[in-house]
Amino acid sequence: MRPPAESPALQALGRVVSALCALAMGIAAACLLLSFALIGWAVLMRYAFNAAPVWVDEVVGFALVAIVLLGAAQTLRRDEHIGVDLLVTRLSTAGRRWARIWAALAVGVIAGVLIINGWGTASLARMLGLVTEGSLEWPTWWLMLLMPIGGALLLLAAIEALWRAAAGLEPVQAKAPDE
Repeated sequence: MRPPAESPALQALGRVVSALCALAMGIAAACLLLSFALIGWAVLMRYAFNAAPVWVDEVVGFALVAIVLLGAAQTLRRDEHIGVDLLVTRLSTAGRRWARIWAALAVGVIAGVLIINGWGTASLARMLGLVTEGSLEWPTWWLMLLMPIGGALLLLAAIEALWRAAAGLEPVQAKAPDE
């Protein structure tokens, strides 16, 4: 049996979500590379020169938050989030479809919480002029904006996943390296 075709609207949404996720993954990858470089440099400074930079742990911690929040949407699009495969693989085709619909709805709710609470928290932190503790003292609202940004990306990916599941389509799959 031939799978249903994607509607032009779903294709357009997929292109937008794909482009935004690619941008987010690029930023997350840069954060990961920066973290590796900073950790390596900090280890070298600590053990070779006995001069450990105290701010490296802060930057790496902030970068980790960015990596997770910016990478979650692409992970959802590719159907690579943690799941209970043992249970889902035993379901019928219709059961797997309903499980994917339920999962997309649940992720959409969580994304909404990230957007609403993240925006409110970032706005309050900006209004109060809060800064991070430690040696850097960055404005916390900069970092807190990662929550609504990551939540918005995740919501778009959840909408696409819900639409695909409701239409009887499979999730977007990662392309093989040679494609």
